[in-house]
Amino acid sequence: MEKILFRKLLIDCLIFFLITLFSASIIIWVFQAVNFLDIMIEDGRDYLVYVNYSFLNFPKIVSKVLPFVFFFSFFYVISKYELNNELIIFWNFGINKIQVINFLLIFSIFLTLLQIILAAFIVPSAQDKARSFLRTSSVNFLESFVKQKKFNDTIKNITIYTEGKDKDGNLLNIYLKKEENIDNFQITYAKKGKFVDKKNTQILVLYEGETINFVNNKITNFRFSKSDFNLKNLQTNTTTYIKTQEVSSSKLIRCYLKLNDLNILNIDTKNVVIENCLPANLNNVIKELYKRFIIPFYIPSLMLAILFLILKSKENVNYLNYRIFIFLFGLSIIISSEMSLRFIESDILDNIKIFIIPIIMMILIYLTIYFNLKSFKRKK
Repeated sequence: MEKILFRKLLIDCLIFFLITLFSASIIIWVFQAVNFLDIMIEDGRDYLVYVNYSFLNFPKIVSKVLPFVFFFSFFYVISKYELNNELIIFWNFGINKIQVINFLLIFSIFLTLLQIILAAFIVPSAQDKARSFLRTSSVNFLESFVKQKKFNDTIKNITIYTEGKDKDGNLLNIYLKKEENIDNFQITYAKKGKFVDKKNTQILVLYEGETINFVNNKITNFRFSKSDFNLKNLQTNTTTYIKTQEVSSSKLIRCYLKLNDLNILNIDTKNVVIENCLPANLNNVIKELYKRFIIPFYIPSLMLAILFLILKSKENVNYLNYRIFIFLFGLSIIISSEMSLRFIESDILDNIKIFIIPIIMMILIYLTIYFNLKSFKRKK
């Protein structure tokens, strides 16, 4: 009978948890997808790229909302069990409160491991693939975001200006600047131009203009009656660099170890680039590793905070206030886990005290519950 009761409790909690997690993630994903659509249109990306990019961001959303949804779901189900007198069935069958606590605590540890797998491996991989879609895709409808009488610099290293369009849709009085660096750039003026597709490649055809090349303080120029400007493989300013959260955990760990070794040897690392990671970015690397491997360990503390609910019966006159206090206590754990990121430093030894907080918190809450149960038995 014990197994049946425990199984029912876990299934009820899991069903509500999974439904809530999926629903909350979908709602947030829809709002983000709308923002992604604006970015894709502004960048001139294909809708297939938009769809892939949006779906690959879904694991990140799930990972972000999971702790709060977990707390809310289990808090709701445990409260419901007490209010519907279902917990009394457990006590009538001789099941101790500490058995229920240990059972759900073990489950929360299992969920912690799943959250680590999600945050440390699945999310970075999905984020990297999402970014690679943007890096490898071409700008397919540049014409749509070239605004008249505005300097359009969405494309990396390229600025386009046009005074307007004629009745045939041709761009008029075009200014185009292509810049490699401060000493090497190209400026093109043209009276007219239009976008055309040639072999699935978008080309800006310019008419009656002049191109001026600036290369290492040397200037050359040539006039043309017609010139093609190839738009293939152009990248936008928003999609060309890899963010720390998109780097795999193994690379971040190797990056930290390498930078740490360089620091130990007192070698200047200011100008050293190590696989998507700069010495100046060391603090961000440690913060990202902390988010992936340490913050999930707050989940058992959240579970124990919820399990304070079974220490008091609904018959207690202060039960409602008690539930509110437990809910606020759980929220404070979630908030403190996120705020702890602010105290992360570049030296990992200085962070040990922050790393062990979730473990210490879990032990202290468990001991508080355990001794509360002991004192309650003595009073009986």
